[in-house]
Amino acid sequence: MKRKALTTVAAMLLAITGAVAQQLPQFTQYMFNPYAFNPAVAGTFNYYQVQLNNRFQWVGLKDAPQTYNLSVYGPHGSKDMGFGGNFYHDVTGPTGRTSGMFSYSYNLQISENGLRISGGVSLGFLMFRIDGSRFEFGDNFNQNDPALFANAKSIFTPDASVGVMLYDTRMYAGISAHQLLGQRLYRSDLSYEDEDGEMLNYYGLNKLKQHFMLTGGIFLPLNRDFVIEPSMLVKFVMNSPIQVDINAKVTYRDEFWGGLSFRWQDGVSILIGYNHQKRYLFGYSFDYAITSLRRYSAGSHELMLGFKFDKLK
Repeated sequence: MKRKALTTVAAMLLAITGAVAQQLPQFTQYMFNPYAFNPAVAGTFNYYQVQLNNRFQWVGLKDAPQTYNLSVYGPHGSKDMGFGGNFYHDVTGPTGRTSGMFSYSYNLQISENGLRISGGVSLGFLMFRIDGSRFEFGDNFNQNDPALFANAKSIFTPDASVGVMLYDTRMYAGISAHQLLGQRLYRSDLSYEDEDGEMLNYYGLNKLKQHFMLTGGIFLPLNRDFVIEPSMLVKFVMNSPIQVDINAKVTYRDEFWGGLSFRWQDGVSILIGYNHQKRYLFGYSFDYAITSLRRYSAGSHELMLGFKFDKLK
């Protein structure tokens, strides 16, 4: 049992480095806020917009992840550049992450048919917080690590990301890299006493890993009223499984939409939404797990609110 408890501690401490979906926020409605995944998107629209995403993952599980993301981005009034800011707060039980990133992008036309390319960079901060008082390991566990079992510990560190986007009115494709600095957050020495009374030690090292994301989508008009948009998001972290999201969304008269999404080896999702006066966006998605989590969770819920300002160009 003590070895099992030690493994549990190590897994929780290393959760920010070992789990692809937990190091950075995960959203099902990613196609509505591509800027959150690629800073090059900042100047690719001719208006400023605000996007708010709230995700409640694995509802029914104790200390299930909750994520809140706010993005504001748009173009320069007269030049081919853009600016933006992205902020998120992610909470998983005793651990939490808060991030603020500020972006600059520049885009230019590369073909006569309107194809453009944009490059962007984001700089900002990341604050990781762990509340050791909320860990529960039983009475026999030797709680000797002040870094873990103190009431609260916060780590503040700089962060950076870059991205490139190729796009026109019919398609988009981009690649981005996040947590470029790969800095260490803190060290933790865990010890426990085995059945023979001998003290054994476990040494853990927490480090941010670089995340690479590939996004792409295409707009296919079916007739005057309906447009279908297949899209994809691929996430890759070194020495971790690739995560793939595949989505198909149908929009009616640029006003109502519905869609289905599939996350490889994770779950399926349904999306619905409404665009009021081409300015106010309301979206909802529900994820149903196809893994063993479905026996313990009531699924994941995600709400999206958006607002588009007047055109600048």
